Amino acid sequence: MSNARKLQTEIDRVMKKVDEGVELFDEIWDKVYSAEQQNQKEKYEGDLKKEIKKLQRLRDQIKTWIGSSDVKDKEPLLDARRLIETKMEQFKICEKETKTKTYSKEGLARQERLDPAEQAKHDTTTWMSEIVERLSNLVDEAEVEIEKLSSGKGKKTNKH
Repeated sequence: MSNARKLQTEIDRVMKKVDEGVELFDEIWDKVYSAEQQNQKEKYEGDLKKEIKKLQRLRDQIKTWIGSSDVKDKEPLLDARRLIETKMEQFKICEKETKTKTYSKEGLARQERLDPAEQAKHDTTTWMSEIVERLSNLVDEAEVEIEKLSSGKGKKTNKH
């Protein structure tokens, strides 16, 4: 019984480390993509790599427990493993973007795509331009209508 209790304590400790590691990974991930300067971005990417390595070690331990017959409830372990693997995929994408050379085919294609903030700014600017254009057209139409009414009114009064 004490072995089972020790094992469960160890599992709980590792699960807590996984939760903390994933939270830290997400924080660093946000920093990487919000970094203004290249050297900051590279520093955060290094931190991200260290964190993913820790998560991978924890994942290996979890995989061992999943394969073991000593552990009865494996669902939380499977969930933790999947979560770590999704973070690994995220890191893989980040690493690929980092290693992409600026003037390679991928790098040039990536430059054509805007980051979300720039895209939102572009969309808002386009929308504002369309609205201003519509309002200008409405003003022009209203002025034409006023001209018609005022010139028509003057002709009618002259006829009487």
